[in-house]
Amino acid sequence: MLIDTHCHLDAAEFENDRDDIALLALQQGVSRVVIPAVARNNFDAVISLCNQHKHCAYALGIHPMYVGNATLDDLETLKTYVEDNNPVAIGEIGLDYFVTKNNIEQQTTFFTEQLKIARQHDLPVILHVRNAIDDVLKYLRRYEIKHGIAHAFNGSFQQAEQFIALGFKLGFGGAMTYSRALKIRELAKKLPLEAIVLETDSPDMPPEWLAAKARNTPLELNRIAQVLADLRQVNVAQVLDITSTNALKVLPKLTHLCTSAKVLH
Repeated sequence: MLIDTHCHLDAAEFENDRDDIALLALQQGVSRVVIPAVARNNFDAVISLCNQHKHCAYALGIHPMYVGNATLDDLETLKTYVEDNNPVAIGEIGLDYFVTKNNIEQQTTFFTEQLKIARQHDLPVILHVRNAIDDVLKYLRRYEIKHGIAHAFNGSFQQAEQFIALGFKLGFGGAMTYSRALKIRELAKKLPLEAIVLETDSPDMPPEWLAAKARNTPLELNRIAQVLADLRQVNVAQVLDITSTNALKVLPKLTHLCTSAKVLH
C-alpha cells in the first residue's frame, strides 16, 4: 500500500487531466490520496473530487497563506462543513513566517481557532509550517492537539522529536530527493521510520527528476518511496508498509475508504 498524505489534486494545474491522474495513481498502487483544502472557496471542490474518486479523502481548513483574503465568517463556515461532512483532518492549517510576518496576529487567530475545531471534533490536523515551528508546537500544546502531520517537515532533529512526542507524523516528499538537501536527507535517514509519512504536495514541490518541469503529481510517489528506502538502506517494501501504517494510524478515517477500489479500464 502507498499513501500520498498531501496532494492538491483540485489545483488548476490538473484542470485538463485530473481524473486521468487520479486513476493512474490508483493503478500504480497509490491506494489513498489525501487532498487538503486551503480556503473556503475550495471546500466544495475537494469534497466533490473525493466523492468522485473513492480512494481520495479530503481535509478541510484555511491555509496560513490564504488568511489575508479570509474572514471570521469563513471559520464559521468551516465549523458547519466539519459538522455536516466527514473530513479526515483539519487542514491545511498552520503558520508561515517565511512568506510574510506582516499578518502574524491574523495567522495566529485562524490557526488557533482551527485547532479548537480539531479538538472539538477529535480530528487530527495537517500542518503547514515555515519558519514558525516553535510557535506551532506552542499552540499544539496549549490546545492539547494530540495527533496530525507536520507536512513538508524541515526542522531540526530536536523539533522533530517534539512533534513525535505529541503524536505527530512527519511528511517527507520531493524535497528529500535532492542530493543537496543535506539536512532533510539526514532527518529522513535517522528519524524513526515509524514517524514518517510520504507525500507529494502535488502540483508543488517536484522531486529532483522533475525539477525542470512545472508540475508534480501523485505518480511520483513510488519513486519518492524508493529514495527514502535508499537513504535508509532498507527494502522499499518495508518503507511502503511502515509509512502506510503510520498514515492510517494518524489519519484513522482513511481506513474507512474503499480499500479495494476497482481500477477501471
